[in-house]
Amino acid sequence: MHYRKQKSKQEKGRLNMGHRLADKIVLITGAAQGIGKACAELFAKEGAFVFVSDIKDDIGLKTALAVGPQAQYLHLDVQNENDWDLAMQQVIAEKKHLDVLINNAGITGFQKGFGLQDPEYASLDSWKKVFAINSEGVFLGCQKAIQKMKHAKGSIVNISSRSGIVGIPGAAAYAASKASVRNHTKSVALYCCEQGYDIRCNSIHPAAILTPMWEPMLGTGAVRQERLTQIANDIPMHKLGSPEDVAYAAVFLASDEAKYITGIELTIDGGILAGSTASPQWKKE
Repeated sequence: MHYRKQKSKQEKGRLNMGHRLADKIVLITGAAQGIGKACAELFAKEGAFVFVSDIKDDIGLKTALAVGPQAQYLHLDVQNENDWDLAMQQVIAEKKHLDVLINNAGITGFQKGFGLQDPEYASLDSWKKVFAINSEGVFLGCQKAIQKMKHAKGSIVNISSRSGIVGIPGAAAYAASKASVRNHTKSVALYCCEQGYDIRCNSIHPAAILTPMWEPMLGTGAVRQERLTQIANDIPMHKLGSPEDVAYAAVFLASDEAKYITGIELTIDGGILAGSTASPQWKKE
């Protein structure tokens, strides 16, 4: 009898899922694909209205249409302050308020035309391009969101990276820019507390999440599969994560369930930063 009652409560809990973000207005950057797209899909399922923003208008529009009536596409180049102002104006004009900002847009620097990314040979121009999106884009997003949220309440979630915690010799600009996201998140969190704003700011640090961002590094065909296998073997959980793994964490930090959480860094990496994957071999007595 006790088991049946407990099961009934569990079933009731599942029936209530889908309302964790009810009536919240959310803006997600870089939402056309990958982690941003997964966030848009899950946030809408949880009751939010989502502004899907990106510079890839064709893909972004398709994503918004696929999400359904709980989503709308808008163009936003995160390195452009005027774009941010126009985006915020549209959000407020149509929905009257903004509850959640997911600063997700980012690049690795491995795209065509960026050149080498190591500390010795990376060009200053390439370094600035990576920082313009990964770091300055987050700065602008946080600034504009604070200005719109400070008279009510809100949540800012910045998507950083494992690379913002450890060094990456072959991706110096990416690692440094993601480290700046990690630290700026804490500055924003503390600033909002000091000002008495009911705004929380937290960062998520994914690693080994299989998204389109990885494609330039993986190759094609048999080479691609071999590299994926090699990467998985170096992860304690022996598998790559999915964009949905990050989206679930973003939903939690955006929701009122996390109302006493600000300034944290949440790592989603299959155990990579927990320590060495090598296990000591003890001799049996």
